Amino acid sequence: MDTTITLTVDGERRELTVDTRTTLLDALRDGLGVYSPKKGCDHGQCGACTVLLRGRRVLSCLALAVAHDGAEVTTAAGLGQGDGLHPVARAFLDHDGFQCGYCTPGQICSAVGMLAEVEQEWPSHVTEDLDAPVEIDDAEIRERMSGNICRCGAYPGIVGAIREASR
Repeated sequence: MDTTITLTVDGERRELTVDTRTTLLDALRDGLGVYSPKKGCDHGQCGACTVLLRGRRVLSCLALAVAHDGAEVTTAAGLGQGDGLHPVARAFLDHDGFQCGYCTPGQICSAVGMLAEVEQEWPSHVTEDLDAPVEIDDAEIRERMSGNICRCGAYPGIVGAIREASR
């Protein structure tokens, strides 16, 4: 069964008709031609498809598009400010937080979402003091980014980039 939905993607309101079983990832890529989120595992295990949905990081391969009719979706391509890069994207470049680049858009969206979670003082599994403000250290970054896999192994650069962007 097909239905028409509206998504605001990277600031642009877009309408498309999708089968009710279509994932948000497939709606973005196949329906709207938005190729920043990547299809990696298609099972929610690699994080290559991570986008910000209403400001929160989401694995778009696990989200049904119809469940998010009217939602605001931000991809890595939509994070920039005019012609400039988002500070997290700039930090990824400065710290060589990528190699082949396939996972990079998902890593960047996840990092932006993760930093917002820290700003809201959400604890993680490794947060030691639940009553104190969350301290961003390498252990926090690794734990919070553990759902995003880089098969090239650019983790030292990714952690360094997020550490810099968190300042």
